[in-house]
Amino acid sequence: MENTEINSENYSHIKGWGIDADPKNEPTYPIKKYTGDDHERYNWDRPIKQLSFVEILKSTERPNLSAVYGTVSPPSGLSGVLRRIAFKYSENLYRHWLPLILADRINVIEGFFQDAVHGHIPRIGAEKGHKALWKHKRGKMIGRLALKILVLGAVAAVVTYQNTNKKKRLWT
Repeated sequence: MENTEINSENYSHIKGWGIDADPKNEPTYPIKKYTGDDHERYNWDRPIKQLSFVEILKSTERPNLSAVYGTVSPPSGLSGVLRRIAFKYSENLYRHWLPLILADRINVIEGFFQDAVHGHIPRIGAEKGHKALWKHKRGKMIGRLALKILVLGAVAAVVTYQNTNKKKRLWT
């Protein structure tokens, strides 16, 4: 069994560690009425750790798992691969957060495919709230739709232009 007891000597190298442990040095004085019970929280028993039956990704900053965590959807597929890569890096780096954001987007697409495999046709418009947007903010929805058409048209034009230039170069 691991030692879960917090000992201030273990963390004395961290600047500012235990700064609020002294009841005489209460930073919220005089606003807070000190009763003496505030420092009883240091004498609590740690909760029993949640058992894990699936893969749990944890931060590199934590030596062990926290007492409670989510296990509803363990990492799987391409999004799971990206999440595993992201959790190899510290939380203060873009290399941690950007893959997690990308993994969330990919997970949505994977969810659509999983729904289709199980015979459920995803109603993307309803799930994204298009009906409510059309009812309450029609101009905003038309603007978004026009922007999407414009961007897709521009991409299609660039791709078409590049393909025609490649064909011309091949034959000349």
